[in-house]
Amino acid sequence: MNWISVIAVFVGSGLGGVCRYLTGKALQAHVGATLFPWGTFAVNITGCFLIGLLYGLFDRYATTHADNWLLSPQLRLLLTVGFCGGFTTFSTFINENYLLFQSSNLPLVAGYAALSIAAGFILLYAGYMVSNI
Repeated sequence: MNWISVIAVFVGSGLGGVCRYLTGKALQAHVGATLFPWGTFAVNITGCFLIGLLYGLFDRYATTHADNWLLSPQLRLLLTVGFCGGFTTFSTFINENYLLFQSSNLPLVAGYAALSIAAGFILLYAGYMVSNI
């Protein structure tokens, strides 16, 4: 096991989680009390943009600047798996769907997205019901 990679994900996750919390609180204070979860929505769509930007930059410059420390596997893990994962796991979910979409496997994209959402709702409900036993 590469402990430097584990530490990179750990640090990135912590930073992402703190940023998620602060962003949600700031937006909620700005918008006020509403039924729609604006903080979560903003974090999720921002995370999707950010993970797309990061993977695009890493893919674009990895071959031409492979010796640059800014493109190291540890920094990539810190920013994508760590920060974006701590900021929102929704960004990873959307990126995985995009990768499936790029492979032109539309039934798999639709199946993965629908199954993830349906299973998520069902298991959230199951967890909630178990907690009330």
